[in-house]
Amino acid sequence: MTARNGSVARMSVLIAASVALVVVAVVAFSIGRLSTLAEPTPTDSSAEAGFSRDMQVHHLQGAELAMIVRDETDDPDIRLLAYDIANTQSQQAGQLYGWLRAWGLPQAASEPSMTWMTTAPAGAAAHDAHGSGAHEPGEPMPGLATPQQIAELQAATGVDAERIFLELMIAHHQGAVEMAEAVLDRSTNTLVTPFATSVVKSQNAEIALMEELLAARA
Repeated sequence: MTARNGSVARMSVLIAASVALVVVAVVAFSIGRLSTLAEPTPTDSSAEAGFSRDMQVHHLQGAELAMIVRDETDDPDIRLLAYDIANTQSQQAGQLYGWLRAWGLPQAASEPSMTWMTTAPAGAAAHDAHGSGAHEPGEPMPGLATPQQIAELQAATGVDAERIFLELMIAHHQGAVEMAEAVLDRSTNTLVTPFATSVVKSQNAEIALMEELLAARA
């Protein structure tokens, strides 16, 4: 098997895994709608609400970055990866939007972004917390690209655009994993925890692939 065929095969497996995780999230949402009858609805300042709002913003930027590079490269591996990221993260952003509506909460927060990540984790998770004290309310979300970085990606073409995209998206995914792990430390909600777990698994897998693709373009 050639290196390119191996790369395509790995991406096909990742895409299948992403689809499976989306299906799992949908099933979990359906089951969760029943089980949440017995659990409290998240409040406006809860970790669940903060995560839902902030991860929407995070995911939508991920989709934006993916669509930019998809238009700036002819490489089939990068185009396939970009399409998968854009599709998955747009779908998940819509799911997060739907949670807030179902909980009767506004899409706009009443407190600065990332405030929820500065709260103490619950129970035993407090001894092994992710993100606790690492952020100040209102600071940029972890891994979020700056306007200058987005402009640099938009101005690049070909292999240069691919390198910039991979560097930005690796950091972007690492930030999303950090946010997902932080909400897992702070929530037992039967909608949020399966979703966050799927983010950790799928984005860690994509990070490994993107690191290989970046090394091939060094």
